[in-house]
Amino acid sequence: MENAAAKTNCAVPFGTQVMAKPTGSRCNLGCAYCFYLEKERLYRPSGPYRMLDAVLEKFVREYIEIQDAPEVDFAWQGGEPTLAGLEFFRKVIQLQNQYSNGKSIHNSLQTNGILLDDAWGAFLAENRFLVGISIDGPRRLHDVYRVDRQGRPTFNRVMQGLEALKRHKVEFNTLTVVHRKNSLRPLEVYRFLKQIGSQFIQFIPLVERLPDARARQLGLDHAAPPTPGQAGDSPPVTDWSVRPEDYGRFLARIFQHWVRNDVGRTFVYLFEFALAAWAGKPVSLCVFQPHCGNATALEHNGDLYACDHYVYPEYRLGNLLEEPLKALIQSPRQRKFGADKFDTLPQYCRDCEFLFACYGECPKHRFVATPEGEPGLNYLCEGYKHYFKTIARHMQAMTELIQSGRPAAAIMEILAKNKKQKGGNSPRPKDPCPCGSGRQYRKCCRPQKR
Repeated sequence: MENAAAKTNCAVPFGTQVMAKPTGSRCNLGCAYCFYLEKERLYRPSGPYRMLDAVLEKFVREYIEIQDAPEVDFAWQGGEPTLAGLEFFRKVIQLQNQYSNGKSIHNSLQTNGILLDDAWGAFLAENRFLVGISIDGPRRLHDVYRVDRQGRPTFNRVMQGLEALKRHKVEFNTLTVVHRKNSLRPLEVYRFLKQIGSQFIQFIPLVERLPDARARQLGLDHAAPPTPGQAGDSPPVTDWSVRPEDYGRFLARIFQHWVRNDVGRTFVYLFEFALAAWAGKPVSLCVFQPHCGNATALEHNGDLYACDHYVYPEYRLGNLLEEPLKALIQSPRQRKFGADKFDTLPQYCRDCEFLFACYGECPKHRFVATPEGEPGLNYLCEGYKHYFKTIARHMQAMTELIQSGRPAAAIMEILAKNKKQKGGNSPRPKDPCPCGSGRQYRKCCRPQKR
């Protein structure tokens, strides 16, 4: 979720994470862009949409057993996991205590926040859950796509849930889906997230394609991920998917503000992962590792999938009630799935100066061809290149600061002094962009009127 040397015969290591979905894809919202809501069609009508007690107990016990570490992290996602109810999570804590075997147990919960109230707040605080709140920016940007099943806006209800967390001093972070609309307002989104008290910020690019033949066969609305290393028909992206160039500018613009004002104060996960890559350290996010396969998804009925972006019949590893969790995670199919991430990289990526920081990003997004016509290039490649070029100089400077025993945050003082020495004037439209991309300021990071 390593910037180590890539090996084709990689094993799936322990320290692996399972994204547990106690209500499967069931959700109380109807977000226009959700890729997981439709997975309900793969299971209907196969019984109740709540994790079976037998599945829960076996999962908790075996997940703790396979972790070669004194601390174990459980991740509860959905759909919407709070639909499972407080009693379900009280049972989770009971089982974790029963099977902990001296290990320290931690829980994280990703939620839309709609059902959070004081009862939830008290429980989450008492049991030290880390809560991820899904919010896409201020009201006018959040409510574009994040609506309920009746198409009504959800911003107010999300904020009420967040206030319940704050009242009970529950640790939280924010997860923001970067889509066609909010990608055009990077600083508005970033400043809003800081304003509501988020010190740990995650950005996830929204990339979904219209249904292909496989999706239509399964009755789904979005195309299945591409087969690694193979060319094929690539349906167009949905009209809410972020454009590559907009995503690159979104990250670059926020980084420019962050590196001058917020290093060490506000943690933007993508920037932290990039700094680790520049410093030659392991990167803990799967999409920027050489291999993947370390973040499987457990459905409510015990089915285990290679990844929560790959919940399709061909990526089902088996069922937890029929096979041990360790055997499913270490299966040859899952090992190959993890190795394919690097093994199927096109030469264009292998020759890229930013391979060490990117590794082709998520295989789900590798559905376009390289300039030479080789399949498997990431749809977001152009945006990532702009982002990496923007941050490269500053990342190198922060790496050198750390290596000299100084905090990375010292870069803010250095940049402030440099600006003062240069008179503090903003660049003119045709000047080189200060982000270091080599493009004119007007064509790069100059704030655009939209």
